[in-house]
Amino acid sequence: MSKIGLVVEGGGMKCAYSAGVLDSFLDENINFDYCIGVSAGSANIASYLAGQRGRNLRFYTDHIHEPGYFGIRSFLKTGDLFGLRYIYGTLTNSDGADYLDYEKMMENPSELVAVATNARTGKPAYFYKKEVVKDDYKVFMASCALPAVSRPVEIGGEYYYDGGVSDSIPVRKALADGCDKLVLILSKPRDYVKQPEKFRLFYSIACRKFPRIIHLLNRRHVIYMKAMRRAYELEKEGKAFIFAPSEHLPMGTYDMDEAANQKLYDLGLSDFQAQLADLKAFMNED
Repeated sequence: MSKIGLVVEGGGMKCAYSAGVLDSFLDENINFDYCIGVSAGSANIASYLAGQRGRNLRFYTDHIHEPGYFGIRSFLKTGDLFGLRYIYGTLTNSDGADYLDYEKMMENPSELVAVATNARTGKPAYFYKKEVVKDDYKVFMASCALPAVSRPVEIGGEYYYDGGVSDSIPVRKALADGCDKLVLILSKPRDYVKQPEKFRLFYSIACRKFPRIIHLLNRRHVIYMKAMRRAYELEKEGKAFIFAPSEHLPMGTYDMDEAANQKLYDLGLSDFQAQLADLKAFMNED
């Protein structure tokens, strides 16, 4: 039997798309041996492994209206444009309004890996499920900590930023961890072309203590397109099955538009249905 892995890209609010695909996996009882996620993709996987259908969607629709979720007020108060400690603490802890079912996530036999970036070295860091502590979800905060608009997250004496800075589509890691085939959920359409990062002066000043992060951000468009090409090469080789938004919806990383997020989620549902037969064939092939 093949070891089938799931790879979920990050992308801020664009990850409403992967929320739709993951809920469809729950509807069809589709499971994976191994799951690796980047940024919001890692948090989406956590809800999926916990079997909490609809939970991810609420973080793109209901909760975005709450003061602690996002905005200048959050940035001035906490140093985070996205209120990471609100999202992955206040809401997600066991006494939170939309808690993660930690026990069910841990009981799920699938492995979970969250990708972050070591702020000092610029190297990707991979946190496994055994390192996720109940009511202390720093692993997800670290994976989602966007440079310049978030503070780096401290874990074990090291500081971490968003995993997308160093390994945005971690197919190499999944294969290195023993996966034979991969199912990918990307947050951008197939013809997406990443442009150089904007606000270079801003992030250069904000991240001045971490020069390797600045170097990665300067080259992020090059690194990302290389990762994207590798993903589609694996698809051509028959080793990967890819879900990517089939429509160009006007969505961005920081867009707090409930209706737009719902449309992106719904697109994930419909894209899944359109590809379901092919997905089952891919997963059942030896």
